[in-house]
Amino acid sequence: MTKKQWAVDASHSAIDFSVRHMMISKVKGTFHTFDAKVEADVNDLTSADISFTINLNSVDTRNADRDAHLRGVDFFDVEKFPSLAFKAISIVKTGEGEYEIAGEVSLHGVTRTETFEVTYEGSGKDPWGNARAGFSAKSTIKRSDYGLTYNAALETGGVLIADDIKISLEIEAVEQV
Repeated sequence: MTKKQWAVDASHSAIDFSVRHMMISKVKGTFHTFDAKVEADVNDLTSADISFTINLNSVDTRNADRDAHLRGVDFFDVEKFPSLAFKAISIVKTGEGEYEIAGEVSLHGVTRTETFEVTYEGSGKDPWGNARAGFSAKSTIKRSDYGLTYNAALETGGVLIADDIKISLEIEAVEQV
């Protein structure tokens, strides 16, 4: 099968994250604005061209003060670094519908290679005849690798914000004809 162009259906997709807070709980958030370019044979992603960008200003943790802090200079500094970008550089099939996709992640002026575990969830036609495909992905990145080091020591030991950020993506894509 040949590669086809796919567009992300943002209304049926999500990019979420979670981070441990105060060593005892997790704070979760999402990014509402993102875009992707995908050229792939969905039945074999090993030759796919995949890139995406996330508008960091669209961060939403359900707390306006925290979101404003995340957009500011202590974290994303969206005035200088408005987006996160990803470009796949290596795709390895690890099982039926399972892949490890390594790519260059650019965030806060730093570019590093990160690997995502990706699952092809399946494909089918919607009621209007459009081909759709679904994918799930997850990874954990260290925010300190990108210069995001704001923190505070806790009186009881440990730190306010963990270094590991868990990222999960649920993507529904529509074939472009």
